[in-house]
Amino acid sequence: MDIKLNAVDYKMWGIMQDRFYSRKITSGSVDKLEQCISDEWDKIDQHLIDSAIKQWRKRLAACVSAQGGHIEHLL
Repeated sequence: MDIKLNAVDYKMWGIMQDRFYSRKITSGSVDKLEQCISDEWDKIDQHLIDSAIKQWRKRLAACVSAQGGHIEHLL
């Protein structure tokens, strides 16, 4: 999927990456890393998630208008 189309995934993982990498991660188990990711996700303001979803709808509509072609000029 084109990264420009999937704004929800792109935006939310960007936020998660910034938050996750700002933490000091000590060596540990995969379970501990999963818990750190889950903790950071729980801290995200719902407004940011809603905003990303609204962008996704706009991008999907642009994709339909472009009949699956490039959408950069429509956004």
